[in-house]
Amino acid sequence: MAETNDYQMAIDLLCCHLGLTEDEAKQQLGISTEQVLQKRVIETQAALMGLNSDK
Repeated sequence: MAETNDYQMAIDLLCCHLGLTEDEAKQQLGISTEQVLQKRVIETQAALMGLNSDK
């Protein structure tokens, strides 16, 4: 992700000084990984499908 490159220094600082993993550092900065984004898309689609089946 291009967004990750913009925040690489902050990610490195969180990893080194706080002992966070890269994914934890990204989460702290509000940067989502592709896997997290895909999971959210699937959850949203499932929720919308649930709304449609109630009708």
